Amino acid sequence: AKSSAYHVRVALGCTNEENLDAIGASVEAARAAGKEAMVDCEHFFDGFKADPAYTLSCARAAYDAGARWVVLCDTNGGTQPAEVREIVGKVIASGIPGENLGIHAHDDTGQAVANSLAAVEAGVRQIQGTLNGIGERCGNANLITLVPTLMLKPAYADRFETGVSAVQLAGLVRLSRSFDELLNRAPHAQAPYVGASAFATKAGIHASALAKEPETYEHVPPETVGNRRRIMVSDQGGKANFIAELNRRGIEVARDDSRLDALIQTVKEREAEGYAYEGADASFELLARRMLGEVPAFFKVESFRCMVERRYDARGSVKTVSEAIVKVLVDGREIMSVAEGHGPVNALDIALRKDLGQYQAEIADLELVDYKVRILNGGTEAVTRVLIESHDGTGGRWSTVGVSDNIIDASFQALMDSIVFKLMKNRELAGLVAAE
Repeated sequence: AKSSAYHVRVALGCTNEENLDAIGASVEAARAAGKEAMVDCEHFFDGFKADPAYTLSCARAAYDAGARWVVLCDTNGGTQPAEVREIVGKVIASGIPGENLGIHAHDDTGQAVANSLAAVEAGVRQIQGTLNGIGERCGNANLITLVPTLMLKPAYADRFETGVSAVQLAGLVRLSRSFDELLNRAPHAQAPYVGASAFATKAGIHASALAKEPETYEHVPPETVGNRRRIMVSDQGGKANFIAELNRRGIEVARDDSRLDALIQTVKEREAEGYAYEGADASFELLARRMLGEVPAFFKVESFRCMVERRYDARGSVKTVSEAIVKVLVDGREIMSVAEGHGPVNALDIALRKDLGQYQAEIADLELVDYKVRILNGGTEAVTRVLIESHDGTGGRWSTVGVSDNIIDASFQALMDSIVFKLMKNRELAGLVAAE
């Protein structure tokens, strides 16, 4: 229901009184049908700031007609938390109880969650939101952020009951990522509570302290929302980072093991070349296991060639065709595969996975879900970093990286790591952490 005099005039084209009558009649009709009446007062906060008396009369019309919930909407998403708190207080003071009020916030200023919490603090008892904050324009209040805040922060947990159990809360990461999967989009790594980076650290001192006392750098235990702690390896990390990450992957290595020093030095050298292992867990695990001699020689790529041809088709239209030829050696047998694709990288991917002999059935459910390219320095001879994200039929998801001054070669490195990691994962030789 419109609760702004401006919108009543412009959008509905009726009088203020006609709008009030329509609100009351709608609530009465819903109740007569045995339904719980809930009225969303659109543009409530903007309307209140322009004409408090009329906007409040719209909310009263809904409440007086018997609405169970009168929801105050920040439809344009521009209201600030302090304004929400003040206006909600005035609505309650006018005689509409907080137990009958709800909040519907949009995220156009990045404050939908903050506005929802401000409304709760002021007295409302219903929050409208969406999974992962999906919604028109910039989105709605994110329930994936709101629910754990209400349950885990004492300011709210000591006062309110959400109806969500601790067991259900521990499934939050799975819920968020499953929803992203339905939308065919990559999960947001920096998402509060559920993002892959939400409980990650890579600075040496931070990681060392985190290993001793997790509370030093974690505002809540990650497992309460189904997430996990990540101590990331990079050229900023010390031995504590590396040992913690290797141990979590089931790789035991002593602090004074010379192979650990060699691994740290290799990571530093490769990151200086452009590799970024903090965003490619699978490639890091493979690098570590290779240096420890724990990666079987499943197959060997003898050579590959990519060609791009731009030509006219039978209709006289310009067409660009990419073709890749890959020769692999599997169990002493040379196999050559040829494939066309939408670009040289796609063609190379198809050809590489077209026939791997005895391993072909194992990679049938392997799918590349994201491909990112970053140019590390300028010019046409620039060094390129390629990040590939893959998943399989088990729901596992992992990332691999390749770096080269040739984008095809960088892509090939990342593709190879993805396939080898999949084969390792199938044998439970890798992926207990990286494939999540």
